[in-house]
Amino acid sequence: MSKKRKVLHRGLALMLAVVMSLGTCLTAFASESNSDTKVTIADGETPYISFGADLRADEKAKVLDYFGLTEADLEKCNVNTVTNAEEHQYLDAYVTNDHIGSRALSSVAVMDAKKGSGIKVTTKNINYCTASMYENALATAGVEDANVVVVGPFDMSGTAALIGAIKAYSVMSGEQVDTDVIDGAVNEIVVTGDIGNETGNTDEVAGMVAYLKDQVGGKNLSDSEIKDAIDEASEKFNVSLTQDQIDQLLELLKKLQGLDLDWGNLKNQAQNLYGKLKDMGLNIDTAALTDQAQGFFAKLIAFIKGLFQR
Repeated sequence: MSKKRKVLHRGLALMLAVVMSLGTCLTAFASESNSDTKVTIADGETPYISFGADLRADEKAKVLDYFGLTEADLEKCNVNTVTNAEEHQYLDAYVTNDHIGSRALSSVAVMDAKKGSGIKVTTKNINYCTASMYENALATAGVEDANVVVVGPFDMSGTAALIGAIKAYSVMSGEQVDTDVIDGAVNEIVVTGDIGNETGNTDEVAGMVAYLKDQVGGKNLSDSEIKDAIDEASEKFNVSLTQDQIDQLLELLKKLQGLDLDWGNLKNQAQNLYGKLKDMGLNIDTAALTDQAQGFFAKLIAFIKGLFQR
């Protein structure tokens, strides 16, 4: 084989590898709150369920009904509980005591999903955290390829349910999630929830935070560079931020930037949210993202052309 033909083969192989790798970036969309919450127990699979430790018998019965399970079904599940003390351990730094309450009630079911399918979240009786917010925060905590159902016996914020979801996933995967990472994920869902509810743009804010994590991931950006990224993101996602909200995002991103996170997984999830927002018909300015991708391919093509000239 001639030298030029070898170069051609290497160039085509490189382009094919890049296209294939970009194709794997598409993951399942997070479902919204009116989706089916039934837990399916497939042959050979074990759902991992985390109940709020303070559920009364009638409240637990409601949760089981939403899950589509009976007490007998729980024998086929891996079951644990989250206590109010655990909720306070991770939430006290971010929300008021009244918001957390004195009883652990929200419950979560986590099921393993097909590799590459991403995180799919459904909720019931959760009025503060959206499915997209859970998906974002769970990805930060290292969750991959999981179907997650978050349920309350009645309307509640659902912030504490993140603790149960991470706990259940940790048992399922056999991997202990670092407390600093849990803290970062909790911080993220609280900040995202606060800004989303204050602005009335919950989905746009979820997409914006995913975009920001994509921008700062694996980098050592200065405060001014992060602020520039926040300004850019707020414009792209049509979210008007107050100075206090900008400061909250700055501190969150600085914290996440210092953690040992799977930034590749977060990048995939960000791409997922962009598509979801467009499917919802939201007017999100993601043209720059396309421009960045086109710029990358332009450089790749120029590189391959250069190979032929050697």
